[in-house]
Amino acid sequence: MEHTPDHPGEQAAADPIRLLAIRETPLSLDEVHAAVADDSAGGTAFFVGTVRNHDGGADVDALGYSCHPSAEAELRRIAEKIAAEYPVRALAAVHRVGELGIGDIAVITAVACPHRGEAFEACRKLIDTLKHEVPIWKHQRFSDGTEEWVGAC
Repeated sequence: MEHTPDHPGEQAAADPIRLLAIRETPLSLDEVHAAVADDSAGGTAFFVGTVRNHDGGADVDALGYSCHPSAEAELRRIAEKIAAEYPVRALAAVHRVGELGIGDIAVITAVACPHRGEAFEACRKLIDTLKHEVPIWKHQRFSDGTEEWVGAC
């Protein structure tokens, strides 16, 4: 995506990557919102992924996430790629690992750009690439006693 700044405030931020983390503690939308706040951004897009109570027609009772030690480095690589491809003013991505309950927040991504369209596109690419390339695995436990591992790679 080619973008020519219309205003000096649209120049790329020195380091638009404000928050990247994989953690065991609950995630905070307020923390992510504060991290991506930028006066030169006209649009900020968020994606919040939560644990749902079903998958593939089966009832999910609980799930856990685990990750490879390289997961944060992969997350950074992806964030840098998104920041280079779009006019990103601020970017954040956090993913939770450990045991989560139904309704818990599992992942939050946010991207602030000069315009909303760019923010939507960049945020979608960020979450889609994160889910596809960051080595985080989901272990689902179903109400019928079965279990399933879902891998990122």
